[in-house]
Amino acid sequence: MRKQNKQRKKGAIALVLRFMRPYYPLIVLALLCSVVQIAATLLAPVVIGKAVDYIIGKGNVDLDKVLRYAYVLMALIAIVMLFQWLGSLCTNKAAFHTVRDLRCAAFNKLNRVPLSFIDNRSHGDLLSRVVNDTDLISDGLIQGFTQLFSGVVTVAGTLGVMLWYCWQLALVVVLITPVSICVAYLIARATHNMFKLQQKKRGELSGLAEEDLSGAKAVKAFGREHAAEAQFDAVNEDLRKVGVKAMFYSSLTNPGTRFVNAIVYAAVAVAGALMVIRAGNVGFTVGLLSCFLSYANQYTKPFNEITGVVTELQTASAAAGRVKELLEEKEEPSDDGLPALQYCDGSLEIEHLSFAYDPARPLIQDLNLSVLPGSRVAIVGPTGCGKTTLINLLMRFYDPQQGVIRLSATPTTEITRQSLRAAYGMVLQDSWIFRGTVAQNISYGKEDATREEIEDAAKRAHIHSSILKLPQGYDTVIDDEGSSVSQGEKQLLCIARILLTQPPMLILDEATSNIDTRTEAKIQSAFAAMMKGRTSFVIAHRLSTIIDADLILVMRDGNVIEQGTHSQLLAANGFYAQLYNSQFV
Repeated sequence: MRKQNKQRKKGAIALVLRFMRPYYPLIVLALLCSVVQIAATLLAPVVIGKAVDYIIGKGNVDLDKVLRYAYVLMALIAIVMLFQWLGSLCTNKAAFHTVRDLRCAAFNKLNRVPLSFIDNRSHGDLLSRVVNDTDLISDGLIQGFTQLFSGVVTVAGTLGVMLWYCWQLALVVVLITPVSICVAYLIARATHNMFKLQQKKRGELSGLAEEDLSGAKAVKAFGREHAAEAQFDAVNEDLRKVGVKAMFYSSLTNPGTRFVNAIVYAAVAVAGALMVIRAGNVGFTVGLLSCFLSYANQYTKPFNEITGVVTELQTASAAAGRVKELLEEKEEPSDDGLPALQYCDGSLEIEHLSFAYDPARPLIQDLNLSVLPGSRVAIVGPTGCGKTTLINLLMRFYDPQQGVIRLSATPTTEITRQSLRAAYGMVLQDSWIFRGTVAQNISYGKEDATREEIEDAAKRAHIHSSILKLPQGYDTVIDDEGSSVSQGEKQLLCIARILLTQPPMLILDEATSNIDTRTEAKIQSAFAAMMKGRTSFVIAHRLSTIIDADLILVMRDGNVIEQGTHSQLLAANGFYAQLYNSQFV
């Protein structure tokens, strides 16, 4: 298990390095800026110490030299500011560009994976990988790495300078170093754990609030307001407790660092003072002592940053692993080299088709079907019998385990998916509206449509008058969550979308389920006009809507058990007759 985890971490880091490769020059430049900044920071105490030596002792005050060192100090401060800004600029550019590329790659991957991958996973988890995990990679593996480098170089540089000037006093600092490391590690670990728990609780609270808001009508209808409030208060109280602990541990950082700094400072001050006043030690001056005291102050500070960055790196590594899992998912078979569908007369043949979502539970078995051009085919049956699955297979959202589907005598696996799906116009039971204007939603399948074409499609879908009542008419911005249009109006917009594209074949999956009976009659007449000369597949639970179908397929347990016209099936007095009579008796 450990070996697998190590390999996973290595793979995640390799993934980030691959996406960072175009921005290596920026990273290298950021590290060089960090080195220059640290070098200037380390030189500043030396300059201050030199200046101090020229104001100590009777008759030993040399203001000209003090002023000269003051100018040098100002120049060093300017260098620190300049290179700190340049380093941050390079780091941020590299981080944001890398995360942009990662996020684009992750989103593009979601468009290329099979639909089964998206259907079988939490959409919230997939969104988190695309949005949140990529941000963690930026904060940890990229920016955190530069902070880690800066901290290590600062500690090493400070220690090196102290050893150069006085190894005895440097030894005092080194002996206290384990205390700095332990304190910083314990605080950083406790803080990380608490903030991680706080983030989890915050997610629970957000999910609970979203759940109650989306189901507000049901909450009120069942009188569950007080229960919802009590549940929210309980989670909110847990968040408060965790938040207090998180703030307490994070607030320990400053006093903990100050405490260790005070120990190091006091030790250096006492030992240094003794060395200054000790007879014969003329090499160790007051200025050098002030220099060491400055180094003692800045020596312990990076330890807390380093330990904090290490935990960030671990979190970012886990996030990179999740993104890597997504990017390594198997994609749909490529359409490269396949021709587009050149001709579609609406004929369809299915031969010995077998399909199962789970191999242990077969769904469609040995299905055979022949559909003539221009036929109106209705598919009926109880819930879970395979009606929508058959539509998914026709559109190649899924591929069958066995058998072949031929569209206009061409196997669907031998043409591009895009040309295959362009041959169908599909209206689903669940309408999908994206954030945009009404006109943009209607013209989703035909972006170059004129306003006249859009309005004509809306009129045929009987939604034109409702659109004109909106604040900006066709230019009104709507979305799937807004209340500016009803659920039935959203479905009418989706129907208008198909009426605009005029595809050679149609798939209607309970397309009028959210529309009132009067409007449904109008839509059915619009569909009837549109379906003339077009092969149409209609899934319907209300059997009264498919009486005029040229062919009715009756499915049960993945098999077509009956097929024929409405009158033929009623005369056979089989399963279809039972379904039909159950709705009207």
